[in-house]
Amino acid sequence: MSEYQYYEFLAVDRPLTAGEQAEVREFSTRARITATSFHNEYHWGDFRGHPGDLMRRYYDAHLYLANWGTRRIMLRLPRTLLEPEVARQYSVDDQVTVTLTDEHVIIDMVSEDEEGEWEEDTEDSLSAIIGVRAELAAGDLRPLYLAWLSAYGVWERDEDAFDSEDEDIPEPPVPAGLQSLTAAQRALADFLRLDSDLLEVAAEASPPRPSAQDDLGALAAWIAGLPDDEKARLLLLVAQDQGARAKMELLRRFRGEPDSGGSRSTRRVGTLLDAAALHRQ
Repeated sequence: MSEYQYYEFLAVDRPLTAGEQAEVREFSTRARITATSFHNEYHWGDFRGHPGDLMRRYYDAHLYLANWGTRRIMLRLPRTLLEPEVARQYSVDDQVTVTLTDEHVIIDMVSEDEEGEWEEDTEDSLSAIIGVRAELAAGDLRPLYLAWLSAYGVWERDEDAFDSEDEDIPEPPVPAGLQSLTAAQRALADFLRLDSDLLEVAAEASPPRPSAQDDLGALAAWIAGLPDDEKARLLLLVAQDQGARAKMELLRRFRGEPDSGGSRSTRRVGTLLDAAALHRQ
């Protein structure tokens, strides 16, 4: 197979204006560009833009594929919906990084496997994965934990991926519900090549996730009690085609801040990898 790269971007909270679409067009003359999406593939040459810049300025999600084994997912959320220091607990070198803008948190997740076989239809993955963005905004930290776990899982297929002292790195907070992932979280785990044995071992320290259903009467009463200036701000978001963001902010504030601590564990990276190897045998 010749050289192949695939780029996809999605605008979720707000569609791009005609002027913004024209600005993005400067980076690629052949891309399929709409108010909410960007798609292009390369069999030679390269994308003239920088994905990080496009995420900071225009888009809420990005997927990248290359036939030499690179897979990348980026997600952008308002800082009001994801605390940067909570997200940074799950950072791993260059595989899982968190960057900030004035208004947003951007999570960058990368998986490398030069020896792996090419899987057909992987280009369709973003539509299956994008749901984890709303889950993160609602306080579900399982996607971040899955990214952290997949990053260290690389060590099982590449012994030079990390240094020996990394075996003693402590596990970050373990979110509830790892035994019952959502469809979007399953798609993310598959895209990042998370080993099923490693996930099963890690899930042993994860308590069941409580079922939550909003009381519509209580929600209506809470909205009625919001200050007028706050109602006006949220309505302005809706008028600016940012209804999805207004909904996420409302529900997050109504439900309260999630437990950012998760389940505390004494496990280390080396402990998890050894347990996964034994489980596989």
